[in-house]
Amino acid sequence: MKKGKKQCFFCSQNLGDIDYKEKEMIGRFTSGQLKIIDPIHTGTCAKHQRRLARAIKRARYMSLLPYVRK
Repeated sequence: MKKGKKQCFFCSQNLGDIDYKEKEMIGRFTSGQLKIIDPIHTGTCAKHQRRLARAIKRARYMSLLPYVRK
């Protein structure tokens, strides 16, 4: 059986920009090993998935998020 398509979190909340400094929001879209979760599982649209990946990578570079879990 097919499940219904999930709606994008960012589209439903009318969030225009994804800020790399918001660790709590970005942390929702990373796994336990701090990998970026696939949009099939999170339900994000392609536009916001690209922006989310860019924000996560920037947060890692600025050392707000670690690259791997110890």
